[in-house]
Amino acid sequence: MIAHYGFNDASGDWFLTLDTDKCNGCGKCVEVCPVTILGVGPDEIDIFREEPVASVKYDERKKIRYHCAPCKPGYGSEPPPCVAVCKPGAISHSEGWKVLYGR
Repeated sequence: MIAHYGFNDASGDWFLTLDTDKCNGCGKCVEVCPVTILGVGPDEIDIFREEPVASVKYDERKKIRYHCAPCKPGYGSEPPPCVAVCKPGAISHSEGWKVLYGR
């Protein structure tokens, strides 16, 4: 299952995408997220799998516009920490990010 969490602002549409089919539930993304919006645990379960997977915490979903702004394309020269640490490639940021960083 692919989950999109995002918003629209003056720069366009922006999404954090989590592919739960690729997620192995390791939790490394949770450890490196500078604003701790990601979670892996009993509350973050893909209904098509029994194992916990990464997701944006329910209480943080409406705040993603503010919390993830520093990771938006154009704010830095490195991939966002959650994307960089995800070895299975389950996390990505909107298409603009993929073009900028070649992922």
